[in-house]
Amino acid sequence: MADQREETGRIVVGVDGSDSSKQALRWAVRYAKATDGVVEAVTAWDFPQFHGALGWMPPTRGDEAALEDQARRDLAVAVEETVGPQPPVEVRAEARYGSPAGVLIDASRGASLLVVGSRGLGGFSGLLLGSVAQACAQHASCPVVVFRDDGK
Repeated sequence: MADQREETGRIVVGVDGSDSSKQALRWAVRYAKATDGVVEAVTAWDFPQFHGALGWMPPTRGDEAALEDQARRDLAVAVEETVGPQPPVEVRAEARYGSPAGVLIDASRGASLLVVGSRGLGGFSGLLLGSVAQACAQHASCPVVVFRDDGK
């Protein structure tokens, strides 16, 4: 449990490139500036459900590296588009392997706040709250702020 120590001022933000995740990131940066915090922008990557033409096939090492690299690049682009190349606070960007909800819940351990968008890029657009936001609100180890996409 030593690595689960609380890091005061660490604000975790789930970033998947959706409008609501970008809103969440903008808000987290403003909040971190007001509270002398640090923003940890986190995205999750996983293997596609049907990896091969014949169904599930074990991925090659190159596939894993390519998927992780793409997730890192997508996250870097989303962060720069949202807060610019020189944000007013430290923004750490991390791409982690796993399901989005699991990755964010794990990242919430020791954080002062978890900020997520209400709906990501997948699923059903009419839902008020997506499955990842709902799981985070129910299981995170810290307070959670959920941003609803304002449609802009």
